[in-house]
Amino acid sequence: MNFEELKALIQSHIEDAKVQVTDLTGTQDHLGLLVVSDVFKGKMLIAQHQIIMDILKEKLKQEIHAVQIKTMTHEQATNQGIQI
Repeated sequence: MNFEELKALIQSHIEDAKVQVTDLTGTQDHLGLLVVSDVFKGKMLIAQHQIIMDILKEKLKQEIHAVQIKTMTHEQATNQGIQI
């Protein structure tokens, strides 16, 4: 799966999502995800990550071996100086 397709998949479920995908090992099956969205506002970290895992569940069965997830709201990203 190419990274643009992965971004599009997440954005098709979370309309305001800004997504950054990083290949952690060079094999394109160990990925780092940074997802910024206000859908995470007020949710515990585990609930935020579960949203992403639910979106990726089919890809995790076939194409993605491991994923490192970082989630935050747009306000948190701005406060941390993160731009995607």
